Amino acid sequence: MSRLRLGYQRFTSCCGCQLTLLNCEADLAAFDAAAEVVVFPMASSRPDDGGRLDVVLVEGSVSRPEELSALLQLRRRSEVLAAVGACALTGGVNSLAGTDRAALCEGVYGETAAEKTTFPPQSLSRFVRVDIELAGCPPERGELLRTVGALARGGLPALAEYPVCMECRCRENLCLLLEKGQPCLGAVTRAGCAALCPSFGVPCEGCRGEVAEANRAEQYRLLLEVGLPEGEVAARMKRFTGEEP
Repeated sequence: MSRLRLGYQRFTSCCGCQLTLLNCEADLAAFDAAAEVVVFPMASSRPDDGGRLDVVLVEGSVSRPEELSALLQLRRRSEVLAAVGACALTGGVNSLAGTDRAALCEGVYGETAAEKTTFPPQSLSRFVRVDIELAGCPPERGELLRTVGALARGGLPALAEYPVCMECRCRENLCLLLEKGQPCLGAVTRAGCAALCPSFGVPCEGCRGEVAEANRAEQYRLLLEVGLPEGEVAARMKRFTGEEP
């Protein structure tokens, strides 16, 4: 197994995806054996040598010119670029803040808002080629570690291509949507979390993004049937996809 030259960069986000990796205390020694950390500002003060990277993990959406510039540089330097987490994949909850950037900045930064240049948060794939998508808010630690391990062995990670509903049924949970009348999005959400929220009785919010060939029309109809108003149905289905149902 060759040791990867790895970078991990954060853009507009909460740092939760990076913390997911740093919280893998029991596996960090194995991670270090698989990857040499070249760029990881949150975890290391090592100066970036500016050389080629085998893989770069990127958390967060792009909402500032300097972030876009950094993303383009990382893309040029890296063999594999992985978007990590909902913000990197779809813009995430950042993208729900509205389009009046001047008012938003003023609310956060006050008198210094005029010094800030921002634009609506967008996914990485709007600007560069993304080779691997690690979904979730935050992603599952096992997916992160398996991805680095697979790349170190010269392969690609095997990511789930089916809905959360399948994992939920494998755990023999009652269906929160059909059997309990709760607004669960498991049928249209990509799996990989082992149906964590529904297994604790919490409806899936869809943080892992939409599964391929999702039946959005049927999901919309079922959410109306459980009593949600149309506006709330639309908001729920848009939250982690950025798309109108």
